[in-house]
Amino acid sequence: MHVGMGVIFQATDPKRTDRDVYKAELALGDLAEPLGFDSIWGVEHHFTDYTMCPDVLQYLSYYAGRTKHVKLGSMVVVLPWHDPMRVAEQIAVLDHQSDGRFIFGMGRGLGRVEFDGFGVDQNTARERFVESAQMLLEGLERGWCEFDGKFIKQAKRDIRPRPFKTFKGRTYAAAVSPESSEIMAKLGIGLLIIPQKPWDAVFTEMANYRNIYRQVNKADAPAPILAGWVFCDRDAKKAEAMAREYIGGYWQTVLKHYELAGDHLTKTKGYESYGAMQQMVRGGGADAMIDFFLSLQIWGTPDQCHERIVDFTQKLGAETFTGVFSYAGMPYAMAEENLRLFASDVLPRLKAHQRVKAAAE
Repeated sequence: MHVGMGVIFQATDPKRTDRDVYKAELALGDLAEPLGFDSIWGVEHHFTDYTMCPDVLQYLSYYAGRTKHVKLGSMVVVLPWHDPMRVAEQIAVLDHQSDGRFIFGMGRGLGRVEFDGFGVDQNTARERFVESAQMLLEGLERGWCEFDGKFIKQAKRDIRPRPFKTFKGRTYAAAVSPESSEIMAKLGIGLLIIPQKPWDAVFTEMANYRNIYRQVNKADAPAPILAGWVFCDRDAKKAEAMAREYIGGYWQTVLKHYELAGDHLTKTKGYESYGAMQQMVRGGGADAMIDFFLSLQIWGTPDQCHERIVDFTQKLGAETFTGVFSYAGMPYAMAEENLRLFASDVLPRLKAHQRVKAAAE
């Protein structure tokens, strides 16, 4: 199994400055390669303390120069917030700098505060995403971009430096809604699964995605990438308590950033399926929602963490797991201990694990 780690730069502790958060998170990132992880990942978010990585490709370029072997993954580049021509150039530069180690993850975004901040109508996000993705995927393969869509208008221009290897097999998209899963299948790209909904719903959407992928591409879909929030400790009771405090705390930041206690997504074109999630949040109660989110994440003793990851990846047919080890104001010393214990007691067993075909396949 391929095992990665993500660094997300949450600044939710009012006692810590943004500078302190950045120094600590970059120090954790520097441990990825020495501790034996296969890849390091970053996210893209803007304007709030939810995560402070507004340019994930710039962040990955930093680690391209500080590492030799780990893959560099974007989780994700949110295409509706960008000029796709510029994204194509940035990707080409990063891939040259890293000698082809980049894994391209893309998405369409969800946070209203971010769409509003960029002056982009969220109702147009799906169409913008599809047009941008199509132009990018075609451009990165042929070395030049051209597109005449409803939102994306691009005269024919070369990508320089030219891409030097294919991005097929290393391009993924975050998909949460059933509609997004279908879009990814038709674009011929893999899925990045960040658990936020009941597993039964995820499995149904995965099966639908795989069926469409086979119909459109005449080939089996690539194995998905699974991401999750991790708290690992040798004491099971402490692990559960800290998971409830910090993974539960992270869920609270999700509620705040995405305004999931409201109802605006039910009225936003292309996001109707999120209405069920907003209804669940409004009707479920805080404790019940934390319990639900914890059930989707990775916490416990090293044995328990290993068992949960193997269980989840087998159900999904995933061959990659990416963990996030620092979040919700967790002190740096605790985050490093969490990361090091996982690396010493869980990572080697996962890397030796062989994939089992998922039931949904």
